[in-house]
Parts: sequence; structure tokens; C-alpha cells
Amino acid sequence: MEIKRSGIITIVGRPNVGKSTLLNALVGEKIAIVSHKPQTTRNRICGIVTKGDKQFVFTDTPGLNKARNRLGEYMEGVVRASINDVDAAVLVVEPVPTPGEQEKELVRRIKAIGVPAVLVINKVDTLEQKEKVLEVIAAYQALHDFADIVPLSALKRDGVDELLQVLERFLPEGPELFPQDMTTDQPEKQVMAEILREKMLMNLNQEIPHGTAVEITKFSERDSGIIDCEATIYCEKANHKGIIIGKHGDMLKRISTSARIDMERFMGTKVFLTTWVKVKENWRDDLMAVQNFGYRDE
Repeated sequence: MEIKRSGIITIVGRPNVGKSTLLNALVGEKIAIVSHKPQTTRNRICGIVTKGDKQFVFTDTPGLNKARNRLGEYMEGVVRASINDVDAAVLVVEPVPTPGEQEKELVRRIKAIGVPAVLVINKVDTLEQKEKVLEVIAAYQALHDFADIVPLSALKRDGVDELLQVLERFLPEGPELFPQDMTTDQPEKQVMAEILREKMLMNLNQEIPHGTAVEITKFSERDSGIIDCEATIYCEKANHKGIIIGKHGDMLKRISTSARIDMERFMGTKVFLTTWVKVKENWRDDLMAVQNFGYRDE
């Protein structure tokens, strides 16, 4: 079917409000990693949804946090850039009737460029008293005249189709921006690296995953369709390497096994994954290292 309307919509919000979960729910498959820990997303991730003669191009951004190192500066720049040159913005918040400074700052940026904005109140399934959502709506209406407000649960996919219907009206006339069978602009190697990083976020303690980066050093397909993938995990301290590997290699095996399962689901074929761990001290403050690991301005 010929695409008649297409547009770019950015998803913004503070860390851990469910932006990546929402992106995955919109796309219908896992393209962005999800964790209960903040600052999970580092890059601007593009998700593509084609429905009938309409194409939505969504960008999921890192949460807005004060930069503490070169990696943090890069992530902060991604947030700033993501709000420019888009057709609409989706501000994702939790069902709390007290907007924080990060939400207020994002609203200020949205106002400054005059982009239409939809407020998404996520995690409404966690409210014991559903009428409490009205207090959240009132609090954010006092901040900004949002084009629309959509309460939903990205985790349960409740309200996601309604959000797409709301966003249709912000799509300008124009041809497709990506081939209709694409769901993300992320290279397969990048998605594989992010899947492995997600499993570290899930299995390791608070600080160690944020001091890690993943590099895919081999990515090849056999005639049979099987993927051979070799990945190197970089951490900042020698004792972190021991924790990642674990006693008798148990932790690395657990991380790698769960990553392989998701990789096979994403690739649609069997994956042979080999994982290594190396120490690269203070890489988050090393601009060249940050760029080498794929975090670079385009």
C-alpha cells in the first residue's frame, strides 16, 4: 500500500518512566532494552510502525539526567537534539500529580520549539484508585496546553492503540521514510549489543552495568542461517570483571544464555554467542572510547 502520511515523533521523559517499554509496545516487538534501573537507554533508538497508508517513526531517548561524564554529556545531547525537527512529541510521565524538575524542563523545551505534544500517563495499572489519574491530568494541564492526554499501561499494552490513533493527526502528508517492512533503523549488531547490556542490567547490582559497554566483534551468518556472534563486555574495574564473570563463570553464563534467547527471537534464527569480558578503566570519560562503542552524534 502506498504511504500517504508519515512523520517523526519523539518519546521523552525522565529515566525509568517506561519510554522503552512504550516504544516496544508501539512497534510490536522488542527493539529497545528495558530495565527497572534508570539510564537504560543511551542512544536515540528509532522504531518504525507502518499501518495502512500511514508510517510513524518513533525515537526513544535517554532519560534526562545531569551529565557526570563524557557518556552522560552525549546522552544529554541526544535528549536535546531529539526534540528538534520532529512532527510531535510524546512526554511520558508516571501517575504522580507532582511534576518534577525534569518534567518541567522537558515541557520548557517543547514549548520553546512549538512542537505539538501529547502527554502519556504511563503505569496507570499501578493506581489503586483510578480516579487519581484526574489529579495527574490537572497538574500537567497547569504546565502546558497538551494537544491530547492519554493514560495507558505500556507494559500491558492497554491504551497503546488509542495512542496511535491520537498521533495519526500529527503525521504530515508525504511518502514513507523507511521501507514498510522495517521496524527499527538500528543495525542488527547494535540491537544484539544492547540485548546483552540489558541482561547485565537485569542480573548485576546498581552501579556495575552503567560502567559497562558491549562491542560485537564478530557477526556472521552461515549458509544454514545460523548466526555466529562474538561480543566483548568492557567494564571499568578489575573487580567488576570478576563480578560479571562470577564464581566458576556462572554469572556470565546466566547473562549470555538469557541474551542469546532474546537474540534468537529478534533474528528469527539460532545464534551461537561467545562472550568475553575486558577491563577498560574510566571509558565513560574517554571521548574516543565513548564514540568507539557506538555513542556518537550523527
